Amino acid sequence: MFSSGYLGYMVIAGLMSLIGMAVSGRLKSKFAHYSQIPNGNRISGREVAQQMLANYGIHDVKIVESQGMLSDHYNPMNKTVALSSDVYHGRSVAAMAVAAHECGHAVQHATAYPMLKLRSGIVPLVKVSAQLQQWLLLFALGGFGAGFSGSNTLIMITIVAFAITALFSFITLPVEFDASKRALVWMDQTGTASGAEYEGARDALKWAAMTYVAAALSALVMLLYLITRLRD
Repeated sequence: MFSSGYLGYMVIAGLMSLIGMAVSGRLKSKFAHYSQIPNGNRISGREVAQQMLANYGIHDVKIVESQGMLSDHYNPMNKTVALSSDVYHGRSVAAMAVAAHECGHAVQHATAYPMLKLRSGIVPLVKVSAQLQQWLLLFALGGFGAGFSGSNTLIMITIVAFAITALFSFITLPVEFDASKRALVWMDQTGTASGAEYEGARDALKWAAMTYVAAALSALVMLLYLITRLRD
């Protein structure tokens, strides 16, 4: 039988999950819409990435195709811009925006953007914390029944684990917003996108950023809930 503390956590987690799903659904809807609008230059996401990297004098980053919808990302460990098939081959406003955004991360890496360095540095710690969180919650909040409820010390350890992931979520925000800003500035200055096309790219990237905002708020709410349990 689960304790009231653990059930309370599950209710909050469920609500935040619903919010995250709503934002994610909106992003997919926006991506689908702008995927139907060809970009003015009729260039693919791969070509956009090639041009942007070349314009910034970055020649040691590979552009590869990845599997899965919206699986696009930049890996600073092996210096690769991975673009999903729809973006890699697509010649739409959405493909252009996403490809430029991921190259924005490559530019951050090349210019030693402090927040990207900080985020990359704590990734190993975040992975360990994420793996431990569920088990810590079960014991700290008495997930296996009142007889197994944890002490304040165990709850404190759980709070630290959640604080690490919350910190990571909030550090991610400026990294993502900055990458989008770099992408939009580049598209505007080079004439890659203008007018309604530029506004569409900005709208698509705004909703992509909202998924990270939702994740950060969820992490903060969970952390605050655990802190209130410590004070009980």
